[in-house]
Amino acid sequence: MPTPPIPTTFEEWHHCITVECQISLTREYVAQRLQALDDPRDYATQRLIAFYGRRHHRQVVSWFQRAARSLASPST
Repeated sequence: MPTPPIPTTFEEWHHCITVECQISLTREYVAQRLQALDDPRDYATQRLIAFYGRRHHRQVVSWFQRAARSLASPST
């Protein structure tokens, strides 16, 4: 089932990224995105904030941080 146009939960966001967009959330990719999202000069970050607002930007950052923590945890 497709996610809503704007994900509102980590699970929706994760599904959108990994299933619908077919992007692997590797440590490198997540680190790159977090760096870009922390850079107010980054064009993609500027567009994200312009279209969806600072609140959504902060939410996306928190989802990438959560993904980074899960990648850093040892697998069980």
